[in-house]
Amino acid sequence: MAPKVLVILTSQAVIPANNHPSGWFLPEFAHPFDVLTGKVDLTVASPKGGEAPLDPGSIKFAENDASSVKFLQEQKSLWENTVKLADVLPKAAEFDAIFYVGGHGPMFDLTNDPESIALIEKFDAAKKPIAAVCHGPAALLQAKTSSGQPLIQGVEVTGLSNAEEDLIGTTPVMPFLLETELEKLSGKYVKTEPFGNKVVVSPSGNGTSIITGQNPASGTGVGEEILKALGL
Repeated sequence: MAPKVLVILTSQAVIPANNHPSGWFLPEFAHPFDVLTGKVDLTVASPKGGEAPLDPGSIKFAENDASSVKFLQEQKSLWENTVKLADVLPKAAEFDAIFYVGGHGPMFDLTNDPESIALIEKFDAAKKPIAAVCHGPAALLQAKTSSGQPLIQGVEVTGLSNAEEDLIGTTPVMPFLLETELEKLSGKYVKTEPFGNKVVVSPSGNGTSIITGQNPASGTGVGEEILKALGL
């Protein structure tokens, strides 16, 4: 029986400061999907359920990426019919790993979402892999271990760097800078050059595998590490 992976997408459709369309980032789901499909069963959830907003800018960004174009054309049912986090929370024990797709959206809803935080804490307590890419690690910031310490305290992590946020031009409209907060909490934030591939796997204080990727280029590697953590 294939392992079950819970994929979490944002429900945040705009950046509040400028009302610019936002959401989850296409290649950060498409590339891990290519790695995981056929090997695991995927369930996709979001805070509000229903259609999770795909950042239109990410469609333009990935227009020459065959994997993303194919995913966009063939897999719409994955993000058009997501399960509500409140409905999936009681079933957390049924899943073997959890994965947070990036995009700017998670910075606004998943950082503070109580159901999302509770899910992460359940996965950590059960020592089941927790993965996130690009802005996805924002979802880890408020989670705690069963002993009450921050989940990522002392854990080597990555996520979109401040330099990358600057290059995208979105620093002024972000609620916080992800690199700054990850470093503040973990003391072990790491990165590579802007938009280069960087994936980190590090145990939480409880021994749970925490898998993080820096940016869109890191999606494939995050998918591969999820498979490794599941023994596949």
